[in-house]
Formats: sequence, C-alpha cells, structure tokens
Amino acid sequence: MPLLRFDVIEGRSPEEMKKLLDAAHYAMVEAFRVPMRDRYQIVHQHAPHEMIIEDTGLGFERTNQVIVISVVSKERTPEQKERLYKLLAERLQQECGIAPSDVMVSIVENGTGDWSFGFGRAQFLTGEL
Repeated sequence: MPLLRFDVIEGRSPEEMKKLLDAAHYAMVEAFRVPMRDRYQIVHQHAPHEMIIEDTGLGFERTNQVIVISVVSKERTPEQKERLYKLLAERLQQECGIAPSDVMVSIVENGTGDWSFGFGRAQFLTGEL
C-alpha cells in the first residue's frame, strides 16, 4: 500500500515499462517512506484515441508519452504529496525521458479499514500491519 494505477498510451516496450514502474516506486518509497516491498502497481495501456488528457488551461502541450498515475493511499501530509509529485516528475524525466508536462498524478485517500491484502482480513484493523 499505496496502490498505483498507470494509464499510458500503448506502445512502450516491456523494458521501458519496467523502468517507468521502478522510477515511480523509488519516488513513492522516498516521498511516503513506505517499505521497499510495499509495491502495488497496475498498468493499463490504451489506444491513443482512448486517452484525452489536456492541460486544464495551464498553457502547455501533452505528447503521446503522457502518463496518468492514480494513487490510492491512506492519508498523507500535503508535504508528502508535494514531494511525491516532484520526485515523480524528476525521476520519470531522468530515467525514462518523460517530460514533466506529461506526468499527471491524482491521489485518493482512504482509511485503515479500506484494505484487505488477502485471506479475507483487514490487516490494518487486525494489527497484522
């Protein structure tokens, strides 16, 4: 936990996707201070016409390298969130060549009772985590 969903335009190689996922994971570990093995990532690839991601009037252009990262997490501080946004933009640019203007992130927070990691139990509530 957190759970990251990546929506991308199809066409990246498996090696490119691994670099992208690794870069995002290391940003998450640093920003949210989660353990290294706390890694839950799902990739959804779309045809170009299935993703319309505009700039909300901020005046920049997106390319076919655009990536939307949806994060589901327990509550985080504003500073942690800002750190994550910054690290994701930096690492994806440095390690994957993705322009910061092509990185969109959304965080949805939930509580400890909203997670089950298996076995039909809510491990945060039972004290297992």
